[in-house]
Amino acid sequence: MKRDPKYCGVILAAGASTRMGRNKALLAWPPANASGSTFLSSAISSLKAVAKIVVVVVGRNQSELEPVVKSCGAHMVVNPQPERGHFSSMQVGLSEAVALGTDTAVLTPVDRPPLGTAHLQALCCAYEQSANEVWAMIPTHNGKHGHPLIAGPRLIDAFLRAPVEGNAHDVMSAYADHLRYMEVDDPTVALNVNTPEEYAQLPELLNEK
Repeated sequence: MKRDPKYCGVILAAGASTRMGRNKALLAWPPANASGSTFLSSAISSLKAVAKIVVVVVGRNQSELEPVVKSCGAHMVVNPQPERGHFSSMQVGLSEAVALGTDTAVLTPVDRPPLGTAHLQALCCAYEQSANEVWAMIPTHNGKHGHPLIAGPRLIDAFLRAPVEGNAHDVMSAYADHLRYMEVDDPTVALNVNTPEEYAQLPELLNEK
């Protein structure tokens, strides 16, 4: 029987962006665009195509990101100790998603180029049509894992039960038999954008799509 998940977008945006030198969430997306859209606003817009609720996890950058979160109609939650690391922000965001009455997360770091609507809908469709023993659907490109990750109730529970000093990779490795992957024809799906050099390379990659 086809599943009918209640999706919540979860965007991890609590990082300090030390390698970039400025807040990655507020970088223009697409690069050099004149519309004023950013990684964060574009991620929110992307996830709203499949999720009625989008949660943005912020940290010490709350005052910078709150205007964007509010103007885009998303829900903000603060990681009180972002220095604990990326996994702590994931747990904060997933806890909020569950508290808001959703059961499936569409999870992405803010420094990933937003996945196009058609690919995102196809990813969700693949998850919905999968068997119950499938806990997650993960996009890939040329064998590299990407985002957003579709995390079902049992994977969310596993993430939340893990120690805060843990990491997502270890949790997912423990349940590897329950994960499924979908190849996506988008070279940006597996990118991390951590440095000015990586950001500067994005226009060339976009031209290859």
